[in-house]
Amino acid sequence: MNLKKSLIIIVLILLIDQISKVYIKTHFILGESHDVLGWFKILFIENEGAAWGTKLSDLLPISESVGKLVLTIFRIFAVFGIGYWLWDIIKKQSPRTLILAVSLIFAGALGNIIDSVFYGVIFDHSSGQVATLFSNEPYGSLFHGKVVDMLYFPLIDATWPEWVPSLGGHRFRFFEPVFNIADTAISTGVGILIVFNKKAFPKKSEDSKEVVDHNV
Repeated sequence: MNLKKSLIIIVLILLIDQISKVYIKTHFILGESHDVLGWFKILFIENEGAAWGTKLSDLLPISESVGKLVLTIFRIFAVFGIGYWLWDIIKKQSPRTLILAVSLIFAGALGNIIDSVFYGVIFDHSSGQVATLFSNEPYGSLFHGKVVDMLYFPLIDATWPEWVPSLGGHRFRFFEPVFNIADTAISTGVGILIVFNKKAFPKKSEDSKEVVDHNV
């Protein structure tokens, strides 16, 4: 895969991701949900932290504001690192599978970075109201934006039977996380690397085989 095809994939994912997020922000109130199918809902939430909503301030003795800034800066460095990796494997004409996977991961990471860096200064808050794009009263500041999530797949939404120890009567829901297009791209890219590892890293596999043959 060449640079042009990789860029097309990245741009398409970014467009779909950002258009969907801007639409949700400007049409949904925070926490609002709409059923699409029984097992698929559009649920608008905002993620201030890392994966699963984890905040650095929950793990370290720092304020939420400082934790958010540190996390955003870390994400920016990560995106630069992934971008360099992508440029390098394209330059080396690495396998198509590897370039596709890294392109997806890069696009997803960049999509969420846009939220973290800019959304705090271009939107007002979504609590109890539909947010306004390019508001005169933004909800945050640069590098302190919240990532918009909206895809929710509660494939199972039931209650544990009363006879189940400690869980009886409690609600059971699968799949619980709410995510976005960028998250989907990242997960898909990582999944490709795991499932098609030998195609993505053929040289590594060949080298391992040579070592085994030599030892035998």
